Amino acid sequence: MAHSQTSKRRSLLAPTVLGLSLTLTACSAGAADDPSETPVVLTTFTVLQDMTAAVGGERVEVRSITPLGAEVHEYDPVPSDVRDAATASLILANGLGLEEWFEQFTQHSDAPTVTLTEGVDTLPVTRLPGHPEAADSADMPVNPHAWISPVRALTYVDNIEEALSELSPEDAEYFTENAEQYRQQLLELDERLRTRIEEFNGEIHLVTCEGAFSYLAEDYGLGEHYLWPLNAEDEGTPAQVEAQIRYISENQVPTVFCESTVNDSAQSSAASAAGAALGDPLYVDSLSEGDGPVPSYLEMLEYDIELILNGAEGRFSD
Repeated sequence: MAHSQTSKRRSLLAPTVLGLSLTLTACSAGAADDPSETPVVLTTFTVLQDMTAAVGGERVEVRSITPLGAEVHEYDPVPSDVRDAATASLILANGLGLEEWFEQFTQHSDAPTVTLTEGVDTLPVTRLPGHPEAADSADMPVNPHAWISPVRALTYVDNIEEALSELSPEDAEYFTENAEQYRQQLLELDERLRTRIEEFNGEIHLVTCEGAFSYLAEDYGLGEHYLWPLNAEDEGTPAQVEAQIRYISENQVPTVFCESTVNDSAQSSAASAAGAALGDPLYVDSLSEGDGPVPSYLEMLEYDIELILNGAEGRFSD
């Protein structure tokens, strides 16, 4: 969902925010190093916040820069975000071009930054046969949504454990124990998902608004199609809708989906034209409120896969 440097929708930090960041950095230098304070760890979005909190437990305070429901790719940091960065002990980002605003956000912060996708076996943005983006440059970007697969998420946990242990060496054993428990939960979830998919009678086609589920599709053998590959200037164009309709019709896909943080109008049109249903939103970039369907990362993965499988069977939620 990361888009090009020339995207018309990309916004720069307002001069007032940058000016504030300079002041805050000067005033708060050394505040994050006070050993009497619980270290503050900032993550770029709520999924990483939840993963980090699972490993960090009570020994760190974990905050998300982007709020619940926010679109992480095009987020515009506000003064309070910059204030948090100035006082943070550690900042954790996804990387792979996901957070295009990130460098501007952190350039006035002294906190170390760790990229959690370091070491992940990445996938390029998929060129779909007959898709309008298939004729683009051979230098297609890397897909940044590696966390959507429990298998790839294990590397995130490894990197979180290492980053927190370097931040607070005296708590390293505690972080290691939490990380091991969390990795075990991911492995158990992976096994449940594979069993659930193996029980499905027939091929599963995951048709979404954008190509955010490529890692899930790759690791669990799902057919994949989408309207647009990653967030870009052109989303839901007539050519994209036409390619989507063709794929839905040729593969008799009963249900298509859109992500919770993007507009589903083009997908709704494609579904209607092809005689498919538009399922409930899938969650990728953001968790829900505590009383919502996906208050944690592990619940998000289970929720999404159940929606996908129920949709493939022609079953829908109330």
